[in-house]
Amino acid sequence: MQLRYNYRAYPNAQQRRVLARAYGCARVVWNDCLRDRRGAHVAGLPYVKSADLSRLRITQAKRTEERAWLADVSAVVLQQSLRDLDTAYRNFFGSLKGKRRGRKVGPPRYKSKKDTRQSIRFTTSAFRIRDDGTVYVAKVGNLKVKWSRQLPAAPTSVTVTKDSCGRYFLSFVVDTDPDILPDLEADTGIDLGLSAFAVLSDGRKIGSPRFLRRAEKKLRRLGRELSRKVKGSKNRAKARIKVARQHARVANRRRDWHHKASTQIIRDNQAVYVEDLAVSGLGRTRLAKSVHDAGWSAFVGMLEYKAIRHGRTFAKVDRAFPSTQLCSACGLRDGSKPLHVREWTCRACGAVHDRDRNAARNVLFEGRRIVAAGRAETLNASWSAGKTRTKVPAQRGEAGSPRKGQPAQAGFPGR
Repeated sequence: MQLRYNYRAYPNAQQRRVLARAYGCARVVWNDCLRDRRGAHVAGLPYVKSADLSRLRITQAKRTEERAWLADVSAVVLQQSLRDLDTAYRNFFGSLKGKRRGRKVGPPRYKSKKDTRQSIRFTTSAFRIRDDGTVYVAKVGNLKVKWSRQLPAAPTSVTVTKDSCGRYFLSFVVDTDPDILPDLEADTGIDLGLSAFAVLSDGRKIGSPRFLRRAEKKLRRLGRELSRKVKGSKNRAKARIKVARQHARVANRRRDWHHKASTQIIRDNQAVYVEDLAVSGLGRTRLAKSVHDAGWSAFVGMLEYKAIRHGRTFAKVDRAFPSTQLCSACGLRDGSKPLHVREWTCRACGAVHDRDRNAARNVLFEGRRIVAAGRAETLNASWSAGKTRTKVPAQRGEAGSPRKGQPAQAGFPGR
């Protein structure tokens, strides 16, 4: 399986300038190739192949006066930019034809130097982990890295990313074996909510930390300071970075909390069942800020890939399943209930139900039924059963690259 490990990098001033040039060159290659393909589509011409684009927009462009500066960066960066464009088109075409699962994917768009996130990708032939703990990147130099944990295997690629608040990260993709945990008898159903982040079928409640709500006061103050600065001034740029850093702190706290909660649930249960919520739809209601603050989608995604990694069973219950309307004791469908109804009594058996715990128990029963029917995305009952390379979604939505060249070093450098 493929996993992604992210580490904070600290380039010096010269390296930051080189990285900025590399981001710009990768962006220009992407936009030039995208412009050619869009132009061919408008003119009714065949789809432009990647080999033709590579020869025209990379190899020959370096020999022209207006694109001669493309030779200042590693050729791997430019080729990977073209490969990423091919991946974007494949996802778009697969979404149009219904071959790609998940939400519909739009066509690739042009990139801007004002995008909040800039990234370039290197294969193993263009980077190496040094014994002193630095990471050598082609035509950039040795980058200082904060190694927070050990790499489990030699990485197949690295992505150098700059976020909206000026931080740099190295994101390594590694191929590793599943870490199967001992089997357990327990299983659980999870009902996600806002008053309580999650209610488990055994009655346990996980409180909602509300990281964004707790930071709103400071964010409002920083937003007022930003609005007073003159557009285009250096003070406005500094104020914008302060706002971005505060949002990054909120996101980091939420992500860390999600990881700890999801890991604990996976370790304590052999099977985990959760409701497939329509987060995109709820994000357009009056509860939008609270829904996005909870981060249900990211949490469910962590549960899914950790279940595959650790040999647990995971299943999503369809969002149309009436988990709040069914009595978990006798199965009577007692009708829909407004959100202010937190406790109700079954008309058939007289059982008194807590709304959230009853929903979690119904999710548990429905999840067991789905697994018994063989329709769950689990390690033992899925398309990946029996394969040595179980596919796990790489974190932050990026895919790995095939290993080429010399293998890189795994583990803590210098130890």
